[in-house]
Amino acid sequence: QVQLVESGGRLVQAGGSLRLSCAASGRTFSSYAMGWFRQAPGKEREFVASIGRSGGSTLYADSVKGRFTISRDGAKNTMYLQMNSLKPEDTAVYYCAAGYAGGYSDYSYAYWGQGAQVTVSS
Repeated sequence: QVQLVESGGRLVQAGGSLRLSCAASGRTFSSYAMGWFRQAPGKEREFVASIGRSGGSTLYADSVKGRFTISRDGAKNTMYLQMNSLKPEDTAVYYCAAGYAGGYSDYSYAYWGQGAQVTVSS
């Protein structure tokens, strides 16, 4: 089992940058594919990005491609989401997730963090 804790969410102006972190407990971090999802008020949770166990394979939602970068640091048991050129429509609660399969579907992830609020002002 793994526990996930997000941090780094805050209020930022449009066009700005922000880096979210997801710290994982346990010694099996490298066994899991990791992902970021987000949920805006009144909307369903949606996929943002995912990264494979070794960090060699990444996937992005079209809405964030070219602006967001997902990465992971095995030595620190931490995953990151670097967000640049932020837009008001990026406002959401961002969740990190871990699972054996990874990919676009949230059904592929067994473990979830509590979420971090990101608010982008226009």
